Amino acid sequence: MVRAAFCRIRDFNSFTLLESVMEMRRLGKTGLSVAPIVIGGNVFGWTADEKTSFAILDAFFDAGLNTIDTADVYSSWVPGNKGGDSEEIIGRWLSQAKVSRDKALIVTKVGSDMGQGKTLKETYILKAVEDSLRRLQTDYIDVYLSHWPDEDTPHEETLGAYAKLKQQGKIRAIGCSNYDAKLLQASFDAAEKAGLPRYDVLQPEYNLYERSSFEGPLADLCVKEDIGVITYFSLAAGFLTGKYRSKSDTQGRAREGRVSKYLDDKGLRILAALDKVSAETGAKPAEISLAWLLRKKGVTAPIASATSLSQLESLAKSATLALSDDAMALLDQAGA
Repeated sequence: MVRAAFCRIRDFNSFTLLESVMEMRRLGKTGLSVAPIVIGGNVFGWTADEKTSFAILDAFFDAGLNTIDTADVYSSWVPGNKGGDSEEIIGRWLSQAKVSRDKALIVTKVGSDMGQGKTLKETYILKAVEDSLRRLQTDYIDVYLSHWPDEDTPHEETLGAYAKLKQQGKIRAIGCSNYDAKLLQASFDAAEKAGLPRYDVLQPEYNLYERSSFEGPLADLCVKEDIGVITYFSLAAGFLTGKYRSKSDTQGRAREGRVSKYLDDKGLRILAALDKVSAETGAKPAEISLAWLLRKKGVTAPIASATSLSQLESLAKSATLALSDDAMALLDQAGA
């Protein structure tokens, strides 16, 4: 259940923000609690410059939300960037933010290609964590995720590296991203057999359009094992905001290649369903899409990015939007 304990209106640089204290959600067995929406740091240093990123983070925490998601590889795909750009921006924000470090949960990832290929080798993780800590200007990472599976490295080696980092106090909890049910179960089995910490958080791709990889065996396993689930691409690279209705809408945009694939019959059915629920509730498509995720089995909190304060306001509203059973059924059917 998600609700606002109290609300008030604040003015923030000509931006009116509904500030609310959110009911936190338990993140699996990590001992950590997250607000219903996680801010995505993939846009920091890409479509949001440092000044904009700082303003978004300030407003995000002012809204009663508390968790930032990033990765060491963000945003290396931008010409001139080297990777670690998002972490560096977050680190500079943390160093001057009014929010105390213990009130900000930081999720970052390791294992993506930073010039060495994708790897979860122990020696690489032990070095990479130091780089992330330096960029983030912090002594510890709240949740450290294996970004991609590595079939060349045994689970025991990767989990052993995380065990060392937990003992050293450099990370608090561990998880993985892009693991299917079979691979996640194999990691649990390896952890139990070797007496190592297991993954307690999963970050899968999941949204109204992309459902098959999470719904079913993977969601069932997460519920059974009490895994905290924070979804990425929760708005399908911006498609579920409703602003992309044809290929011409995507031309020249930073996300052009990612969004175009959703412009098929299924995608248009979903947009039509979102428009119908929007007309009934007064909520925006993005808010409805995130509220839909918050009611899905196994989901703790979706990740969503913002590149403006108006977008951030919409994300905050989605955390307290209650969708009816009829609206959920309509959306389920459109994206089936």
